[in-house]
Amino acid sequence: MVSGSLPFVGTYGSLEAAGPVLDALGDPTRRVILETLRRGGPCSVSTLAGQVPVSRPAISQHLKVLGAVGLVRHESRGTRNIYRIHRAGLDELRDCLDQFWGDALEAYADHIRRTGERPATGVGTEEERG
Repeated sequence: MVSGSLPFVGTYGSLEAAGPVLDALGDPTRRVILETLRRGGPCSVSTLAGQVPVSRPAISQHLKVLGAVGLVRHESRGTRNIYRIHRAGLDELRDCLDQFWGDALEAYADHIRRTGERPATGVGTEEERG
C-alpha cells in the first residue's frame, strides 16, 4: 500500500530509489488517472470523476499520492484545483528505467564476452529440435 505522504523522490540513482513511484503506478486507478490526464490534458477532480469510475474523494486521494511522488502537479483556479501531468517526474522515471535496462544489457554483454557463451535465440538448430 502506498502512503499519501511519500516524499518526492527527485532524481533516481537506482531502481530502488524509484520504488515509491513504481508503487504509486502499481495501482490501476492511478494509471487510469494518469492516462486520462495524458489524453485530455489538465482538469479538475470533478472532471476526472466523470471519466474515472471512482468517487471524487478517492480521486483526490489518488492524485495526492501521484503528486507526492512527482507525477502530477496542481494549480488553484478559484475554488478548484486543476491537475496536470508533471513531465519532469515522468522523464526522471523514464531515465531511471533506461539506465536500469542499459546496465542490465551491458552486464549481459560483459557476461557473453567473458564466457564466450552464445546467446540463446530460442529457435534452436534442426538438430536441437529433433
